[in-house]
Amino acid sequence: MSHLAVLLVALIVDRLVGDPDWLWRRISHPVVIFGNAIGFAEKRFNRSSDTDLTRRRKGRIVIAGLMLGAAGFGWILSRLFGGLGAAGMLFEVIVVAIFLAQKSLADHVAAVAAGLREGGLEGGRKAVSMIVGRDPEALDEAGVARASIESLAENFSDGIVAPALWYAVFGLPGLLAYKMLNTADSMIGHLNERYRDFGRASAKLDDLANWPAARLAAMLIAAAAGLSKGRAAMRRAAELALTDSGLHRSPNAGWPEAAMAGGLGLPLAGPRHYGGELVMEASLNASGSRQADAGSIGEALVVFRRACDCLVLLVFAGILVSF
Repeated sequence: MSHLAVLLVALIVDRLVGDPDWLWRRISHPVVIFGNAIGFAEKRFNRSSDTDLTRRRKGRIVIAGLMLGAAGFGWILSRLFGGLGAAGMLFEVIVVAIFLAQKSLADHVAAVAAGLREGGLEGGRKAVSMIVGRDPEALDEAGVARASIESLAENFSDGIVAPALWYAVFGLPGLLAYKMLNTADSMIGHLNERYRDFGRASAKLDDLANWPAARLAAMLIAAAAGLSKGRAAMRRAAELALTDSGLHRSPNAGWPEAAMAGGLGLPLAGPRHYGGELVMEASLNASGSRQADAGSIGEALVVFRRACDCLVLLVFAGILVSF
């Protein structure tokens, strides 16, 4: 029960406080430290002179070692906090809240809507370039809005639901191991020449780790759409998650994105540009009757906040059941 109680408070703290910039300007965020460790290991062991098989084997060993190291550090922290009584519980709340992203994600997405309203298309492109990897210059206003909404839905899953889930199940070892894996996937889990073999294990493990969270996130988004837009929106969100999620190139991201597309009545995904190249992808909710704009981002943020509320209620229900 203690993990769920800590998680409940951490979700509330993260929702209210988020990531204070003044703090992370002075010290390195733990995810930055994870990234430095991953970058060091990649430079040390991912050698172009190795065969593809050797690079894959080294990639498996490296991600296993990094995750075990993160889990081990989480175990040490858990033991340390466990011996400090109420103070230790408070410290654990802070650590868990650091690895959640409710307020920071909402703030970054809201900045895109503000950029579109105040700075027009160029303002929106500049703001959205902070949260997505696609070429901002290739985006029109609807493309900017779609990109931010897709990022909101996907990151609700892997930036909030997944860390909460793995913490609830395995405590700090599970949370830190997941964040190490997710950070590795974002850095080396790409299909280009440099990372295709070395990062293969990280990408596959991240898909596996995010499998349950993505489906849970879609359910939460559907429930949130019902709360904010009515029963019909909830039904559309659930239906689209089931029917259109498989159209996405990711085995997981399609679930929350399709649910958001259904809940808002918008087409999402579709062709986009990366590194100057057009990548053809299917649209989610292709029959959506309207195009995304700054107002649509605001609607998506309402659904997102209600989905976060639903997650809090789910954790609270878990606490009640555990008594």
